[in-house]
Amino acid sequence: MSSTPTTPPPDEPDEPDGELREAAESPPGPQPEASSEEDPAALAERLKAQVAELEDVGRRALADADNLRKRFEREADRERRRERARVAARWLPVLDNLERALQHAEADPGLILDGVRAVRDQAVEVLAELGYPRRDEVGVPFDPALHEAVSVMMDTDAIPGTVVRVLQPGYGDGEHQLRPALVSVAAKAGQ
Repeated sequence: MSSTPTTPPPDEPDEPDGELREAAESPPGPQPEASSEEDPAALAERLKAQVAELEDVGRRALADADNLRKRFEREADRERRRERARVAARWLPVLDNLERALQHAEADPGLILDGVRAVRDQAVEVLAELGYPRRDEVGVPFDPALHEAVSVMMDTDAIPGTVVRVLQPGYGDGEHQLRPALVSVAAKAGQ
């Protein structure tokens, strides 16, 4: 089979010629050509036709925008369902381990405590992997972005303004927070 070499198309000229230059310099959209010889009725008809054409273009643009909005909504809904399924799938091993712990609890009730702790640790790990680490530190300075103070305790051993007890752990950091930790805070002596 023989192949014939193809020649590339000639380069476009750098300078537009006559008609192209005029088209590039004129404003976009149909322009009425004012002619001293044109009949006013013919000019009016021509302008009406241009208005009708522009209205049609506008309607089509609105329809395209509406179709795009609907498509985006469908895709966003589909993506939300996918993400929910992905997160739910991460929790299935936790549920499986809870069921195993309950099955073994009947055989040896003492093992249930160890099993529940292991499942809790697994759930905490899943939350951390999803971007919501557990916050249950004691002895750290009180931070209103991470903690919610529910009580103040007189504790002479603790530095004032630090967390002395966590009543409910928090999960997450800053803007990515499921909930703040409910804590008791050390007060200064005499308060």
